[in-house]
Amino acid sequence: MRIDELPIFGICGWSGSGKTTLIERIVPRLTEKGLKVVVVKHDAHGIDVDRPGKDSDRLYRSGADILLQASHEEFVRRHRAEESDLDLLAVLVSLVDRYDLVLVEGHKTSTLRKVWLLGDKETAPPEDIKNIAAVLPRDSDRLAAVMPLLEKFLTKQWLKTPVWGCVLIGGKSTRMGTPKHLLRKNRRTWLARTVKLLEQVSESVVIVGSGEVPEEVSSFTRLADVPDAKGPLSGVLAAMRWAPHASWLIVACDLPDLSADALSWLLSTREPGIWATLPRLEGSCGLEPLLAHYDFRARVALQRQAIDGNFRPADIALHPRVISPEVPAPLTAAWRNVNIAADLKSETVT
Repeated sequence: MRIDELPIFGICGWSGSGKTTLIERIVPRLTEKGLKVVVVKHDAHGIDVDRPGKDSDRLYRSGADILLQASHEEFVRRHRAEESDLDLLAVLVSLVDRYDLVLVEGHKTSTLRKVWLLGDKETAPPEDIKNIAAVLPRDSDRLAAVMPLLEKFLTKQWLKTPVWGCVLIGGKSTRMGTPKHLLRKNRRTWLARTVKLLEQVSESVVIVGSGEVPEEVSSFTRLADVPDAKGPLSGVLAAMRWAPHASWLIVACDLPDLSADALSWLLSTREPGIWATLPRLEGSCGLEPLLAHYDFRARVALQRQAIDGNFRPADIALHPRVISPEVPAPLTAAWRNVNIAADLKSETVT
C-alpha cells in the first residue's frame, strides 16, 4: 500500500506552537473510543531518555539495542546506524500493523496529511509545506477543529485497505469421503462458486491449500499452507503473510449456501478499531472463524497464537479489538457447512 492509503497523520508547526499540548488532548479522545494510537515524535536536539550509570544506559552504550519491560509498559531504545533505520516511512508502515492510528509530531516536510499549528507571530505556514488539511491558529479551539477532521480521515483511510478473498481447501474431507471443494452445485464445483462470489466483493481471490484445483479456477493464485501452523490457521496465515496489508475475507470450501449478501454484511462491519469480525449464529455460543473478516492487523495476534502452539483461529476473539456480532437471520444459511454426504442437498451432485 502507498503511504497515503494508511492511517498516518501529522501534527506540525514550529517549536513552541503547541504540538505536544494538542496531541496530549487528542489521544484520550481516541483511546476512549477503543482506538489504539501511537505517536512518533521528532526531536532535532537528540533524545534524553535514560540516566548515565543505569544498567540500561550502560548496555545501550556498549552497542546493544535495549528493550525495557515492566508489568504494564515497555520501552525500546535502539541505535540508528543502518541506512534502512533512517527511513521514516518504513518505520511508520511497520507501526500501522499494530495500531489503528499513527500520529506524527513534527517531520513537517514529509508528504503526510497534516495540520499546521500557527505560532504566536505566524500568519500562514511556510510555502514549501505540502498536504495541509487545516491551519489552526493559536487562539482557536484546536481540539474542536481537529477531532472531526481526524475521525473523518481515519474512517476514509481504514476503508482504503484493499479487500481480498481467500478460499481454504486444505482439509482432508475424511468424513465426506471425497474433496468437498470438488462437489458440484448446479453443475459448478463448490470451489468455483465460492471464488465467483468472492470476486463480487473483493479485489482479487486466492486459493490456499494442497487440494486439487479444477480447470475452471486454475488461473487464480495458489498458495501453500504455512509450515509453522496447523489446520485452517495455516491457510489463514499463508494468505495474510502473502499480502500483509490486505483486508481478508476468509471462506471455507464447504459452504454450499454462501451468498454475496453474507459477504457484504461481513464487510459492513469494517470500521476503525475493528481488527476482525468472527460472527456467531443465533442461539449459538460458538464463533465462525472460517466465514469471517480479518483486517491485516489481526495477523500479529494470529502469529502469536501459532508461536504459542494454539492453532484455533476462533481464539483470536479473545482479543479486545475483535467483534462477534450475531448474523442477521436472513443470512444464516450462508454459514451452513457440510461434512457428511447425508448433509448434502438434493441439488448437489458428486
